[in-house]
Amino acid sequence: MSFAELLDHVGGMGRFQIIYVILLAIPVFMMASHNLLQNFTAATSEHHCHVHINISNTPDTNLTGKLAAKDLLRVSIPMDSKLQPEKCHRFVTMQWQLLDSNATITNLTKLETEPCADGWVYDKSIFTSTIITEWDLVCDFRQLKQMAQSIYMAGILVGGIIFGGLSDRFGRRSILIWCYFQMAVTGTCTAFSPSFTAYCIFRFLTGMAFSGIVMNGVSLSVEWTPTRTRAIVGTTYGYCYTTGQFILAGMAYAIPNWRWLQLVVSLPFFIIFIYSWWFAESARWLVIAGRPDEAVKQLQRVARINRKKEEGDKLNSEVRLDQAMSTSKILQRWLLHSYTFIDLVRTPVVRQISFCLSFVCFAYYGLAMDLQNFGVNIFLIQLIFGAVDFPAKFISVLTISFVGRRFTQALALILAGLSILANIFVPQDLKTLRTVLAVFGKGCLAASFNCVYLYTSELYPTVIRQTGMGLTNTMSRLGSIIAPLVKMLEEYIPFLPLIIYGAAPIISGVAATFLPETLNVPLPETIEEVETRLVESIGRQEQEPRLLQQQALSLPAPYAHLTNWSESLFIQGVLISRN
Repeated sequence: MSFAELLDHVGGMGRFQIIYVILLAIPVFMMASHNLLQNFTAATSEHHCHVHINISNTPDTNLTGKLAAKDLLRVSIPMDSKLQPEKCHRFVTMQWQLLDSNATITNLTKLETEPCADGWVYDKSIFTSTIITEWDLVCDFRQLKQMAQSIYMAGILVGGIIFGGLSDRFGRRSILIWCYFQMAVTGTCTAFSPSFTAYCIFRFLTGMAFSGIVMNGVSLSVEWTPTRTRAIVGTTYGYCYTTGQFILAGMAYAIPNWRWLQLVVSLPFFIIFIYSWWFAESARWLVIAGRPDEAVKQLQRVARINRKKEEGDKLNSEVRLDQAMSTSKILQRWLLHSYTFIDLVRTPVVRQISFCLSFVCFAYYGLAMDLQNFGVNIFLIQLIFGAVDFPAKFISVLTISFVGRRFTQALALILAGLSILANIFVPQDLKTLRTVLAVFGKGCLAASFNCVYLYTSELYPTVIRQTGMGLTNTMSRLGSIIAPLVKMLEEYIPFLPLIIYGAAPIISGVAATFLPETLNVPLPETIEEVETRLVESIGRQEQEPRLLQQQALSLPAPYAHLTNWSESLFIQGVLISRN
């Protein structure tokens, strides 16, 4: 009896699994809030230098009190090409002659200016407070905004490496509970950050927690649900994340202060941390970790919740689990070998999986970088990009469930890349067509993203599943770091970033075709099982023609002299048709 059969034996997709999936899905609604939060907490408002009034240079000391705000800006701050106040400079002295509409100023560029020495004035009509307005991250300090996001991404990268290995060593449940707690504490501390440095530190730790929650949540759901329902469960999480984007937009609109917004999206994780103690550890991992008795207790608990108590009571570690997982052999390997990142490239098949998945995950952020630059109202296109996830993920779950993971992953990535390349040939003034291609590409990206976490968790065996997911997570974050650098190349060759953004997912899609198919295949437990599956698959493909030849050569005596198996097969068909 395989573990998949054992899981069906205690209820399959029963009440326990449904409750488990719901409780794991609730945090996903808030994950989008943390991942995309800086779009709102670090929004850059319109700003200009604080007006510096030099009384000694004023022709009339009462004049400044009578001037309208617009006129005061005109004499204090130079205008840019769009006739808006410059953001980073002001006049050294008041230019009162600019108030005279009849006066002609021959060369405004010769008027002496200086940086904003007294700070900035911000438009607070949309956001009353952001990290930009609080710490003046504008002008010479504007790069710090991107640095804060890069630090958060670096936290996700580091979290994938650290928590991936720890989860394979110490279990999914304990690491997941810790990550919920870390997310709650560091997210809350971020809201009370006294400085920009403290803000970046807490955001880094939040990114680490985000990575651990995603990886362990996916693994626990995959390892506790039957093979036939994995695609639906994975898509459910995808829809929760998409819905979370709409929730974030609503909360950001209702809470324009960044500290309160940060606090609101962080406090729910304290509640999630409390109920996460109910979670059951993966029975697959417990057996491989040499704790079969605990695995039996967890399976019996699942059986009771699924109203299969009698079946659960029949389980015992000496009979059922030895048959299901070959415990003694796996335990021996576990004790003699400590699994690390090296195991992702140590054996041929796992090495091929790691190599191909690295390409697949690397493409995501490069593609997303370009989909946000199409000259359309940013709020409208963000709404459309969020809405297109629903049909895209619905279509993907159908292809994942009935066609296969490999086909879905490869096709979605290739089509996404082609949509980016197509925009190279579309003029900038054809905004509707460019938007259609962008939305199509975003939908393909959503379908691909919906598949990749499920696919990754099914490809890697239990002993290194979290380590493997940590690798793919790391590669996706490297893509997010390199994508902005690629964007800078447009200063030299305008269409070069589009070529790179389009070629990357196409290459990744081709790499996905070399991955094994996992549709209706039980989860592998050991590296050896992954290696032997491919060998057995190749062996079956080679044996099929031989079997056909043997069947065809079983002919009556008059036709026994035929040695060509295709001719024999033809004669066999003729004889059958006669009978």
